[in-house]
Order: sequence, then structure tokens, then C-alpha cells
Amino acid sequence: MAQTTDTARILAEHVIPLSDGEWTAADVTAIVDRIGDARIVLLGEASHGTHEFYALRAAVTRRLIETRGFRAVTIEGDWPDTRRIDRFVHGRGDDPDATAALAGFRRFPQWMWRNTVMRDFVSWLRARNAKLPVREHCGVYGLDLYSLHASIDAVLRYLERVDPSAAERARERYACFEAVGSDDPQAYGYVASRGLAETCEEDVVRQLAELRHCADEYRAQDALAGEEDFFSAEQNARLVANAEEYYRSMFRGRASSWNLRDTHMVETLDAVIERLERDGDRARLCVWAHNSHLGDARATAMGRGGELNVGQLVRERHGREACLVGFTTYTGTVTATHDWDEPARRRDVRPALAGSVEALFHRLDPSRFLLDLRTPAVRSALGNELLERAIGVIYRPETERMSHYFEVDLPQQFDLVIHIDETTALKPLERQPAWDGGVAEVPETYPTAL
Repeated sequence: MAQTTDTARILAEHVIPLSDGEWTAADVTAIVDRIGDARIVLLGEASHGTHEFYALRAAVTRRLIETRGFRAVTIEGDWPDTRRIDRFVHGRGDDPDATAALAGFRRFPQWMWRNTVMRDFVSWLRARNAKLPVREHCGVYGLDLYSLHASIDAVLRYLERVDPSAAERARERYACFEAVGSDDPQAYGYVASRGLAETCEEDVVRQLAELRHCADEYRAQDALAGEEDFFSAEQNARLVANAEEYYRSMFRGRASSWNLRDTHMVETLDAVIERLERDGDRARLCVWAHNSHLGDARATAMGRGGELNVGQLVRERHGREACLVGFTTYTGTVTATHDWDEPARRRDVRPALAGSVEALFHRLDPSRFLLDLRTPAVRSALGNELLERAIGVIYRPETERMSHYFEVDLPQQFDLVIHIDETTALKPLERQPAWDGGVAEVPETYPTAL
């Protein structure tokens, strides 16, 4: 207890207070000032259903776009769903408003991106882009790889427009997935990994290679949209190739599939960076994802278990040009579910466990603050490993320690941490009676939901 008291006293001397109500311009300024000159800013979340994490992340991103020339927001969402948002914010496509543009997010958990904060941010970005030349627009891109069939459809639609004969070849290659008799990519992964069916690996790799081989021809077909449309088609084709491997790897163990997923995210991030830098300027962009993806895995129990993540890979590739920002909370409410594919609920978040980062921060005053983990005194005070809570789309309070905590070396995991002691549930655009009905106990689920 004495050591905890000393640690809390030292940290209290270095916290930067944040407002107790709505975020102010001064709050955002304090955070952006600490981000400094970083051009790749990773903004996390301790859950996929906390309003304050989303709202402050959006406010910081807006400031970075307005004052520091950030030109992309990349999110823990699938490429084709996010592509619809990107078209909307650039003034393309047929969606009349942000709510319609977010309609592509049909796969569970819809609320992760179909929520009021995301709607308002997308509306703001559309209005901002409309006032500026295209060169200064900011786009939105998806990093994840769960959209195997949606990405296949996107590749086929693109090829049908630019090269119908190539579309036929692509259709034949992608028909490989139909052999399992199910649209569920996990079913394909199971039978392929068990040798019960031929894998589609060779077909999807060949398709990606052929698409890239024809890049110059396809780009030239549409002087206005050819470059951007080809880029999107290429990312979808690469996603299909990586997703094919991912679903086969799911049955070899968590570390293998997790590593493939986060490696794909960083490959996509790097592709966006390369795309933005074709005009000669250094790319500046934000990443929105869960803490478990954006905090450096080498500083956590995940790393000891053989897992890597986006935060680790970005630091290895971009060094001090990256800034990793984590979020924590002690208690409140969260939007989460009973089980996979069930309606979203607003659930109570239990007070954090003793020995956790969150319990330590709960001892500090004020209740909302920013802490720069690069400060020598802070790094020294937080020298011992602590527990850290991670809530995905599933929340299981009855097995809290096993289901939602892992050990971390916080100053090595993040550069900055923002603590909000009591938080509230993220508001889905479609709130069913289950959400308004309050809490209910939840069972264990698969996959990890992070």
C-alpha cells in the first residue's frame, strides 16, 4: 500500500487536468501539444462502447486535421464498408447524409462505427472537405480484414467495369470459396485447415498479382477516379488474400491469427501512407482502434505470448514519428453484448480491480487527466507491471479478471494515457429496447472481440 501511495503522489504531480464535463478547446490543445510533431497518431480505446473515448478521439483528430494537415483517418473497420464513408466525405457516391454513408457497417458489431459520435465526425469532415481543394481533403480508410466476401464482390464489380474478361477470370478463382457450401469464412477456414477441401491460397494470390500487373492500364481508364478506384480495388484484392490465410490460421491458435490480422492492418496503413505521399508531402494520419491493437504488444503479456500488434509494428517502422495514445476508465457504463451477434446493451462497468492501472488512477485528483508517460519521473514511478482492463464488444463482469485484464508495462505500452474515471455508454444509431433496458449477465464468447 505504501508503494501505491508513493506512486500516486508522484503521478499526481505530473497529471494534466481535463475538464469534468464536455471537452473544451483547452483540453484538446493540451493533448495535441503533447502529441507534438508526430505524424502517425494512434488513438486507442479501452472498450468498443465508451462515449468519452470516441468523442475525445474525434475532437483531437479534428484539431490535427485543421491545424496540422492530417489527411487520413484509418479505423478498425473493414475496407469496403469504410470506402463508402470515404466516398461520402469526398463528395462522391449517392448517400444523402452521414447516417446513410455509415449504412455499410452491417456486420456485428454495427454500433462500433454506426454511432452518434461517428455520424457527427463524418458530417463535419464532409462539410470541411467541401470547402477545400481535393489536395487538402482528408479521407477515411478501413484497416481490418473480416470482409472477405464483401471485398470479393468489390473486386468483381470493379473488374466488370474496367475489364470484363478479367472479371470472369476473377470470378472463377474466387469460386473456390463456394466449395465449402457456406458463406461463412470460418467454415472455409475449418475445412481448409483440416485438409477437407483444397485451399484458395493460390487462386487469391494469382488474382492479386494479375490486378497489380494491369495497374497502369486500369488507372488510365478514368482520368478523374481511375487512380482512387484502382487503389481501392487493389486493397480489396489484398484483403481477400490475407483474409484467406487468416481464416485458415484461426484453427492453429490465437497468436497466429491475431498476428496476421494486425500485420494486415499495418500493411494497409502503409499503403495509405504511400498513396498520400505520391504528391510529395509527408503523410500525416490518425489510427482509431482498441488499446489492445495500438499499445505496443512488447510491453504486455500479449507480447510474451508471441503476439504482435499495430502499435509495435508502427513503432518499429516509424519510430518517433508515431505517438501512441491509450485511454482508461475506472467505472461507468459501456455498450456491449451478451454474446456474439446479439443486440447491443448498455451495461454497468464494475470498478476496476486492485492492482490495476485504472485503480491506481482512481486514487488521483482530478478524475479526468492526461499523463505523459515519457516523463522520466512518471516512467520511474510506473516501473512495475500492472493489470490493465480491455473490454471489446463483449463484457463479462462475472469473470472480470480472466476475461478482461492483462499485465502491462504502461510507460512502454503508450506515450500518453488519458484517464476518464467514470464514463458512459456509446450511443448506437439504432438503439433497440435491449440497449435501454440496462445490464444483464453475459457468457464467454469467441472470438476475442477486440
